[in-house]
Amino acid sequence: MVLIKTHRDTLLAPLQSVSGIVERRHTLPILSNVLLEKKGDRLTLLATDIEIQITTATAAVGGDGDGAVTVGARKLQEILRSLSDNAEVSLLLEDKRLQVRAGKSRFSLQTLPADDFPRMTISEGETKQFAISQKAFRQLISKTQYGMAAQDVRYYLNGLLLLVEGKELRAVATDGHRLAFASVEIDAELPRQEMIIPRKTILELNRLLVDSDEPLNITLAPNQVRFAFGSVVLVSKLIDGKFPDYERVVPATLKNHMTVGRQTLMQAMNRAAILTNEKFRGVRVVLSENSLKLIAANAEQEEAQEEIEVNYTGDTIDVGFNVGYLLDVLNNVHTEEIQWSFNDANSSALITVPGNERFKYVVMPMRI
Repeated sequence: MVLIKTHRDTLLAPLQSVSGIVERRHTLPILSNVLLEKKGDRLTLLATDIEIQITTATAAVGGDGDGAVTVGARKLQEILRSLSDNAEVSLLLEDKRLQVRAGKSRFSLQTLPADDFPRMTISEGETKQFAISQKAFRQLISKTQYGMAAQDVRYYLNGLLLLVEGKELRAVATDGHRLAFASVEIDAELPRQEMIIPRKTILELNRLLVDSDEPLNITLAPNQVRFAFGSVVLVSKLIDGKFPDYERVVPATLKNHMTVGRQTLMQAMNRAAILTNEKFRGVRVVLSENSLKLIAANAEQEEAQEEIEVNYTGDTIDVGFNVGYLLDVLNNVHTEEIQWSFNDANSSALITVPGNERFKYVVMPMRI
């Protein structure tokens, strides 16, 4: 039976949307598969790793009838990618095998029953909904997501805190060494609610969302969150735990303020970083009137020194930082200038955008 007959790109685009969360090797083999479900001329694709589920659909799909099957997501994606752009593709279901045909190419893939494919149960109970443009939400997470921990034993740090209160949506990420905060106004009035969204979900959203004014509908449930945009629906479990009180981390009063061009500082840091210690990546920041020196050295006693002009009239400060933490913020905040504020060499520094109260980045110093 010819289950699906369509153009290569009609199948490849939705498959790429869902297959990002699929693990190549999984303790449950069916989780390496994608569910293809055809009804009429509509094809629905679904992938899950138990924690996250992504569904998308495409229309204008031919074939002999309705049906459903699961097949290896990455293999099918690689096959479709390897075909020519204008290829017509047929998917035939024969004896528990999925035949993929295009021109004179033939591929036979093993399948697993669609009925065995796990689906996340949609959380019941009270939900809250609001909408935001894809562009605004993507900018919000791109300004903060680099601050998330990766594999911390404090599991609540391996994600991003989303906090909605009144007409404001805030995003906070920290790994214990630095903290990134950003906020955006939303067109809704909601009671305060906090949720910690897993790292994998945030990275997937960053990949799937586009810089457009098209809406992203967000539904908050007691133990999961749902993102709907275009033809994609992403449902994710939340991390259970108490996120640190980020407001206590952000320094309230700072006496020394420096303003500098973001690109100038980033280029100087990239050059200095070449000769940092590979493990600790420490760089000395020496501030004096209208001057910023960056000094880096490694175990081979090689040294890099950069000096740039800055707008600064405060105390002379000599402090060490992880250059990777500084480059993260400079790469992800796209403004002409940044403001860098200090008290002394022993306390956390604050990086902000002049005239913008909606972004803050706190970074702890390190001994060099």
